[in-house]
Amino acid sequence: MPQKPSIPKGTRDFSPNEVAKRNYIINTIKKHFEVYGFQPIETPSFENSDTLMGKYGDEGDRLIFKILNSGDFISKVDDVTYSSKNSTSLTPKISEKALRYDLTVPFARYVVMHQNEIDFPFKRYQVQPVWRADRPQKGRFREFYQCDADVVGANSLLQEVEFVQLYDAVFTELGLTGTTIKLNNRKVLSGIAEVIGAKHLLIDFTVALDKLDKIGEEKVKEEMMAKGISEGAVEKASPLFAMSGSATEQLNQLKSLLATSEIGMQGVSELEEIVNMVEAIGLQSATLQLDVTLARGLNYYTGAIYEVSAPEGVKMGSIGGGGRYDDLTGIFGLKGVSGVGISFGLDRIYLVLEELGLFPETLDKSIDVLCINFGKAESLASLKLVGQLRGHGIKAEVYPTATKMQKQMKYANNRNVPYVVMIGDQELSKGEFVVKNMVNGEQRTYTLDKPEAFLSSL
Repeated sequence: MPQKPSIPKGTRDFSPNEVAKRNYIINTIKKHFEVYGFQPIETPSFENSDTLMGKYGDEGDRLIFKILNSGDFISKVDDVTYSSKNSTSLTPKISEKALRYDLTVPFARYVVMHQNEIDFPFKRYQVQPVWRADRPQKGRFREFYQCDADVVGANSLLQEVEFVQLYDAVFTELGLTGTTIKLNNRKVLSGIAEVIGAKHLLIDFTVALDKLDKIGEEKVKEEMMAKGISEGAVEKASPLFAMSGSATEQLNQLKSLLATSEIGMQGVSELEEIVNMVEAIGLQSATLQLDVTLARGLNYYTGAIYEVSAPEGVKMGSIGGGGRYDDLTGIFGLKGVSGVGISFGLDRIYLVLEELGLFPETLDKSIDVLCINFGKAESLASLKLVGQLRGHGIKAEVYPTATKMQKQMKYANNRNVPYVVMIGDQELSKGEFVVKNMVNGEQRTYTLDKPEAFLSSL
């Protein structure tokens, strides 16, 4: 019995229509990346395990897909390690490579390896798939594309402001007005951990805090205490959960809360400068909002943290995020290189545009012109015409077989072809071709030796 075909959970096939919609989003993002001066690079789908492991925190490490070594990898494992059934000690012996978890760490590795070829500050963008062994759910997949832009070699806060503008520009062009760009600073979180007496548990504190919108205040507090943060420390952090008001009002509350923390006040100062510059410049359709509970539980952020929410009423997780990572290249031996970057969540953006009906109708058009096939001589004339149309950038093709007219017209309708060309024996003898407008049903006749008149009507 033939095997029933299937694909792994968290992965998808994409139809021509879906690919066209994804390319529309990607091309829009790429256009703005390049307008803002970013250059494209690509990195391998998989990296050495030690490049990735330990860069995303314990939770991130667990979501990295490991690749088994080729050949008889088990025979190279000693009996003690094998019989221990301990994945921590066994995995490095049977797996030396892993699928990339994101594009940022591979980019840091790229910068270090190519530092003598790069002009700093280096602005790069990258659009490639990444893989995470996450639990599949709406808007969350195990294989998905990331669209990243990063700047390394510049520590000016102008870069942070530029990324706010970049998010705003992309989402405005996509018609996704009303997005919220949430902003925080890792130094503020470090300062809070310091003033509540949990400085040594910063990562546990931020990982729990990052779940506030998912599990609520009480569950976050429970998780913090389960990680060893005292009840008294958690209570000291309570003002975070109730912080509200304008950006200026929240900044004033933070100044009061963090008055005794040097690093915390530095974070407040950076947030204030970014907010003031964005307010002075203005945004097209997005809103910049301070969110002091925004943590994005990754080890490498050291300054500004971004997260973008879809317009109100759309049930979807973040559709973008990023931040500053001043010491990321240091893990690969290149010290003192500051970096900041953002990512667009392509798959989630797709779902939001689909839900709101924001994709242009013209994306359904796979070709502009279809020539009906009436026979050998007629199809040859059609091929010559198609060649001329293609030379002018018109997407055109000839139906491959001289089958029933009804079947060919149905094919044109199914592919949303706007124009159908007919060259039958009568048209061929007169040196003409007939064009049917599939939208309004109108027909016009043109001469084969002067197709320019038809081209000018497209």
